[in-house]
This record gives sequence, C-alpha cells and structure tokens, in this order.
Amino acid sequence: MNYENVKSVYESTSKRTHYDWGLREYLLKAYQYMAFALTLTTIISMGAASSPQFLYVIHGTSLKWVVAFAPVMMAFYMGSRLMSMSVTGAQTCLIIFATLIGLSLSSIFILFTGESIARVFFITASTFGAMSIYGYSTKRDLTSMGSFLIMGLIGILIASIVNIFMQSGAMQFMISVIGVGVFTLLTAYDAQRIKSLYYQSYSNAEITQKLAIYGAFTLYMDFINLFVFLLQLFGVKKND
Repeated sequence: MNYENVKSVYESTSKRTHYDWGLREYLLKAYQYMAFALTLTTIISMGAASSPQFLYVIHGTSLKWVVAFAPVMMAFYMGSRLMSMSVTGAQTCLIIFATLIGLSLSSIFILFTGESIARVFFITASTFGAMSIYGYSTKRDLTSMGSFLIMGLIGILIASIVNIFMQSGAMQFMISVIGVGVFTLLTAYDAQRIKSLYYQSYSNAEITQKLAIYGAFTLYMDFINLFVFLLQLFGVKKND
C-alpha cells in the first residue's frame, strides 16, 4: 500500500470537506443578512406608509429628492468601501442602506394596491430563488455575463434619469422590461460570484465575514430592483 497516496487522498478529502462546510456557513450568513435587510426595509416602508403626514414630508416636499438619491449614493459608497470597513461598520452601513430603501419604497403604497404589491413580491421571491439556485449549482461559468450586465445597469440608470424629466410611459415600460431581464440574470451571476469569492478568502475569518455582508448587499440590490421593475410592469395602481 502506498501510504503517501493514502495521505494525499485523505488531505484532499479533508480539505474539500472543510471547504464545503465553510461555504455552507458563509452562504447561510450572506442570505441571513439579506433576509434581515429585506425585513427591515419592509418594516420601515410599511411603517412610513401608515402615516399620511410622514409620507407627505418625505414624498411631498423637497425631501423627496434626498430620499430618492440618498440610497443611490449609499450604494456607490458601500460598493467601493465595504471591504475596507470593519465588520461592524459594514453591518451598520447595510442597516442604514436598508432603512433608506424602506423610506424610498414607502411611496409604492400610495401608488399600488396592497394585493398587487403582495403578488409581485411573491413573483419576485420565486424568480430570485430559482435564479439563485441556478447560479449556485450551474457548472457554466457566468463570468462572461458581467461586462454585459454592467453595461445594462449603466444604460438603465441613464435612461431612468432622463425619464425623470421626459415622463414617457413608453420609455418607462422599456426600462422596466430591460430591468427585469438584467436583474434576473444578475441574481444568478451574483450567486455564483459570491460563491467563488469564498474560495479566495476562506482562510481569513474577518474577510469572509465582510464578503458575506457584501454578498448580502449585492443580492439585496438584485431583489429590490427586480421587485421594483416587476411592480412597474404588473402592479395595479389604485386609480386604475
């Protein structure tokens, strides 16, 4: 018996077991952070919507521009600085970001019926779950989609800013259709990417913790944007 071969197989198997266990813990934490952020956003959004006076302050005054653009600025800040923060700092930023998104999304309760919001949320959760599973389990390398999806994001952002002034229903419809496609694919892409990031840093507990928060942040963004674009397509407005 070649004991060197046995030792090599044992070490390889042990290493793979450690990888698999650590990956499960890492992904579980990422999705837990994401679920927490979504729950916080829902609570803040519904709480703000329950007060007509508060809704008027944040959506009927000049403060609406702060509520609209603060999450965008916060997203750029977190995307560029999150890995250089402490774990506590990253967690705090995620909480602040989820709160800002909650305030921003409170307007949907003015525009859309509660039933259609719940229906679109269920559609979003189902789509997100299916694409996350695909991104995690597929053997196909989705890296090549990255540049294409980034270009799509930039295009959506520019078109959305232009449409603030144009107020074109046709343009908004096209933005929503493209947005659904982009964020559906981004969900699979990000699910695979945060999985691959683990294998690059599994030996550093602090970095792994911050990567879990970063993964939660990107998946949260995918979910929220997918929900908003689907709501614009399939939501039933109260005045319809």
